[in-house]
Parts: sequence; structure tokens; C-alpha cells
Amino acid sequence: MSIEKTLWGTHDGKDCYLITLENGALKAAFTNYAGSLVSLYAPDKNGNKGDVVLGYDDLAGYTSGTSSQGALVGRYANRIGNACFTLGGKEYKLAANDNGVNHLHGGVSGFNHKVWDVKETGDTPDPYVVFSYMSADGEEGYPGTLTLDVKYTLTEKALEISYNAACDKDTVMNFTNHAYFNLEGIDNGNVLNHVVQILAEKYTPVDKLLIPTGEIAEVKGTPFDFTSPKRIGEDIDSGKLPGGYDHNYVLGENAEMRKAAVVKAPVSGRVMTVYTDKPAIQFYISGGLGGETGKGGKEMYKNQGLCLESQFCPDAPNKPQFKPSCIYAAGERYSFTTIYEFSAE
Repeated sequence: MSIEKTLWGTHDGKDCYLITLENGALKAAFTNYAGSLVSLYAPDKNGNKGDVVLGYDDLAGYTSGTSSQGALVGRYANRIGNACFTLGGKEYKLAANDNGVNHLHGGVSGFNHKVWDVKETGDTPDPYVVFSYMSADGEEGYPGTLTLDVKYTLTEKALEISYNAACDKDTVMNFTNHAYFNLEGIDNGNVLNHVVQILAEKYTPVDKLLIPTGEIAEVKGTPFDFTSPKRIGEDIDSGKLPGGYDHNYVLGENAEMRKAAVVKAPVSGRVMTVYTDKPAIQFYISGGLGGETGKGGKEMYKNQGLCLESQFCPDAPNKPQFKPSCIYAAGERYSFTTIYEFSAE
């Protein structure tokens, strides 16, 4: 077990650190710029460790990046339709930073563009780092002053991410981590041959701009059915879903820790199992990725990584039928955990 903290650079006059945790088979690095997961080394079936998280070589890559690599996202992760919502009889207008119409990932300068405080580190049997951020009342259009702590803990087999927040006014909250995973290793092709199982029987269909229609539909009989393990590219290659996946799966209303998804890489043998007590999870295979210089000075490309982002449903502030509610009363505690567990076979 070990933890190392080094100065990585500065942004907006604030120090940014690279914090590396190591425990058992896993090694992970983080920066307090955007609270980002920078790297995660996991062993393959032969015991060889490889980085399974896309990203950049240096701080400048993260501060100038456009795809939220490994970042903590808020105040509202994913999309809010028409860039507005009504709460307590008042309409709140947000930045229309998605296709000029909708709101995405907290706005023009959401949590994924902030320098977070390094609140605490722990050189314990399961080393950890806690990042903290205070979002002022009215920041990006959201009501209330919000304080958020996110704790990354590295166990022998897993990365655990715990979110704890509260606000002094009624508000909406939805935080996630936007890591792009490639279990073959980041230099070994796209993820279309990864085999995925998502333990959800329902999803939220979307319009052409990826805003949910309001329906909660069965996945059975559709290309969105991953209730049994399926190669990601199966329905893409067949033409049933040529655009690929950027869709929300409904896990259940009860806030209980559950297995949400399993991802397997056929060549490396790496397996990632995702557990969460969030009610939904977004499956995205980076169809819009490209044009950025990533690790090793290599250009990122379409379908290079996959995201499994635990969350409330997209556009839930405008769709009360999406349960549970993402609305939190003043002082009410927001508390969720997501676990990415790694093995090989």
C-alpha cells in the first residue's frame, strides 16, 4: 500500500497535484483538476499490468481537453433538455452548451473544469484521496451554495468512488465520473470486441439530440438489450444501431448497492464489474471522440473507450416520472457510491 503526492502544475493560479495510490494488484493516479482519474493499471490474465483508462500525458491536456477524460461531472451530469428546469415555481435557465439547445455536464464551466481542493489523503491499508469543491449559489445557473466531497479509495481489487454533498437551498444534484475504459489497454484498438452485460431490463429512449422522450422502455427485442453478455459491436456491425451507444439504463428506484454491469476484454482477459447504488447508468462508447491528443502523443479516436457512468436519469429535473427524484431539499444529504472491480480470466 502506498500513496504519493507531487505538484503537477498550476491552473488559474491554483496548484494541481498528481496523487498516486497503489494497493495489491492495482495502481491509480488522480489530479485535483476536475478531480480526474488519470490512470488505472490493472493486470491481465498473465499478470501483466496495463493502463485501462484513456486520458492525457500532462496537466495541459486535462485543462484544454474537451471530452471530460476521467473527470468528476456536475452539478448535473448528462443532459437537461432546453437548458432549463423549474423548481419551487421558479424557472432556472442554464447554459445551452449542447447543440446550442440543451445543457450538458453542468455547463460551460462545470465541475469538470474546476480545480478542486485536496481535502484529505490516507496512507491506510486501502489508500484514499478526498477531493472537495464548493459551488456558489447561481454558478452555471443552479440554485444554492453546494459543498461536495468525493472520495477515491483503492482496494486490492477495486476503485471505489463515494459522493457526499449538501446544498443550502432546494436544488438538483447529479454527479458522476466520466472515465473512458479500454480493458485491452489504451493502445490496443477500439472497444467494439469487448463483451458487455448490463443488468437492466429498461432504458430511456431519446430523441435525435439524446434527450429522453420520457418513456421508460423494455430493452428486450432491441439493440439495447445487454441483459445477457453481448459483444458491443454486434448490433452496430449488423446495421441495427449504426450510431452506437450513448444511452441510459434504468437499474431501479431503491438506493441499494447492486451489480450494474460486467465488461470483459477477450484478448487481455481483463474483467471490470460495476456496482452502484445510483438508480441508472449511462453506457457510452465514445462515438464522438476524436481530434484530441491523448496519452503517448497519440490521437484519440472513435470508440476507443467505453463509459459506464452511474447517475440519475438524464433530464430528470423535467421528467418527474423518472424515479427517484434528483431534487434535494436544503440541507438534505446526497450520498452514493460506485465501485469498479477488476479481475482477469
